[in-house]
Amino acid sequence: MTTEYELTISDYLSIFKRHLVKMLIAFASILLISVLMAFLLKPVYLSTGTILVESQRIPSDLVRATVTSYADERIEVIKQHVMTHENLFRIIKKYNLYPEKVELASTSDLIANMRKSVSVELLNADIAIARGNSATISFNVGFEYEKPDIAHKVANELVTLFLDENVKTRTERAVETTEFLTQELSTLKLELESVESKVAAFKQQHANSLPEHLEMHMGMMQRVDSDIKEIDRDYKTTQEELRYLDVELASAQSSAKSGTVDVQSGAISELDKAKAELDRSLVLYKETHPTIRALKRKIETLEKEGNTSEQVKPVKNDIATDLVIAKIHTQIAAAKSRLNSLTDQKRALQGKISQLQSQVSQSPIVERGLFTLMRDYENAKTKYEEVKSKQVNAKIAENLETENKAERFSILEPPIFPDKPIRPVKKKIVGLGFLAALAAAAVLAALFEALDKRVRGVESLNSIINMRPLVIIPYITTQAELKRNKNLLKLILVSVFAGILLALILIHLFYMPLDLLLLKLTTKLA
Repeated sequence: MTTEYELTISDYLSIFKRHLVKMLIAFASILLISVLMAFLLKPVYLSTGTILVESQRIPSDLVRATVTSYADERIEVIKQHVMTHENLFRIIKKYNLYPEKVELASTSDLIANMRKSVSVELLNADIAIARGNSATISFNVGFEYEKPDIAHKVANELVTLFLDENVKTRTERAVETTEFLTQELSTLKLELESVESKVAAFKQQHANSLPEHLEMHMGMMQRVDSDIKEIDRDYKTTQEELRYLDVELASAQSSAKSGTVDVQSGAISELDKAKAELDRSLVLYKETHPTIRALKRKIETLEKEGNTSEQVKPVKNDIATDLVIAKIHTQIAAAKSRLNSLTDQKRALQGKISQLQSQVSQSPIVERGLFTLMRDYENAKTKYEEVKSKQVNAKIAENLETENKAERFSILEPPIFPDKPIRPVKKKIVGLGFLAALAAAAVLAALFEALDKRVRGVESLNSIINMRPLVIIPYITTQAELKRNKNLLKLILVSVFAGILLALILIHLFYMPLDLLLLKLTTKLA
């Protein structure tokens, strides 16, 4: 029964000796390829400028800017505006970028290649903001190219575009906000004027039934009602006076039949009548009433006439009677005329109070309609004042943007001329090539050993046949094999020397002159 044979160190050494040439060839080839790649790949230079995001200089609680989005959002939007097809193609033509691809590649491919070469890196501070992310305080704008001077110029161009686009975007947004609010303000002003016209027309149409006139109308109704009552009292007084005059007329007519009439007694009758009328009027009116005052003046006049006049002689019956009767008829006519006048006044006052009652009854309906119009007016006025305030703030914010007092982008560090390429990193390429060469040599030796089915060594044979051989004949090297091994050794030494020489030449031409490299190594070792 065969057993699994485990390789020993001597077996590994034997494998290494058997495949040494192949391993050296693979190792040297891969290492040479990596060295050639490190020194023959075109260098790529990166020029980067830093733009600072400066906060608003005037406190935001005094003046609020119209642009309130976060800095990283605005930077992304500005990036899309800057890296448009038109801008990138203009830069490609201006600096003659990718001259070897212009004839072969399309415009879209050139622009896509340039977009890959442009880098925008945000630099955040450890300051928590509302969204839970960190605040962006600056960002880097860079451009990669094979020529350092072109990379530096294009990076400057891109930084300038970012600064200009930020100012343009913020100013345009502020101007658009102001224009929009101005248009809205004009619309709301027309709406407010329309509602004001409706309110004015409604008030003019219902001028006598407005709610603010209700108290005045109620007072007027009370005064008119008082005037009607006063007219009623005057009407009753006049009626009583008319009845007394009728009695006096009958008395005068009966006296006329007796033959004579005493003028003084007629005057005394007139005085008594005035006093009686005064007594009746005092029951109805106050001392200051015009009727009371007139009666008092009349009584005073009659009393003076009674004191100064002498007893007249009786006149003839027909003359005295006619005078007294005519006087009484005149007073009756005046009383009747006053009754008609009081009746007309009362009718006018009743019409006026009916009109006032109608106006008062219409007041709640008018008040409801006016309340609806005033509510629309207040809403329109509130909207107008609110938009007016926003429009004023937007105008201030626009001035803030035009005077560059709001949040802005400023150059913290302009693009620096690149003094060394960022790619390829020759040390890394050579180091990785060295490791890859070692791995490839080991894998190649293992592969050849796996494909070789020959049995080597006593122990390997013993594991196969499970018995020890009786005689072991050692390997006898011929003169031809010795000569071939010597030639192979010479070839290996020559190849290694040539590879070292080629590597030194490439290092001297593409990396660093050998004298400087030697000086640098000596300094480090010292």
